[in-house]
Amino acid sequence: MDANRDWYQSVRMEFLEDVDFLLKSISLWEPGMSTFKAKDCVFRQNRDIRFSANKDPYKTNFAAYFSVGGKKSNGPGYYLHIQPGQSFLAGGIWMPPADILKKIRQEIDYSGKDLLEILEESAFKKTFGGLEGEQLKTSPKGYEADHPHIELLRFKSFIVSTALTDDEINSGKFKEKAIANFKKMKPFHDFLARAIEETENGNGLL
Repeated sequence: MDANRDWYQSVRMEFLEDVDFLLKSISLWEPGMSTFKAKDCVFRQNRDIRFSANKDPYKTNFAAYFSVGGKKSNGPGYYLHIQPGQSFLAGGIWMPPADILKKIRQEIDYSGKDLLEILEESAFKKTFGGLEGEQLKTSPKGYEADHPHIELLRFKSFIVSTALTDDEINSGKFKEKAIANFKKMKPFHDFLARAIEETENGNGLL
């Protein structure tokens, strides 16, 4: 890091400018983020190595997370990951704690048809495909195997994503793509936020 510090600081400043641009755009349909600064959305470059077999001290990517509740929120958020050959956009809620997962499953139980309509909408499906992440092999506790939305109920995360190419990153075109695709995620996020009743100011759950 010391040998590359000047280069790193220059690239980091450029990334912060890009995040600021995205943040201002997202705030147009997510006004709860209108007071945020770019630095509030960017993850630290240092890796948490306390519980990891990989002891490399620094990450090899830049990442930002845009959520009404902040980076540590249990609510839905928009994620940008930049890494050579592995860049992508994502959104939703990754591995929520048990109480939040329970709330999401309850909402699917009540209103799974609403979530299916969002996931099956043509532009959404063409862009993101479908939900990603680990699923239970059996039915979650309290739900029968023949539940009409059992495939959705088995998910342990509720994430959608789409890849970014190196050319899109280097040319800066990824920013317009991110804005367009993040906006497509809005109905998906509204469903998840409704499920967990995330407050607008990020001070916790109602």
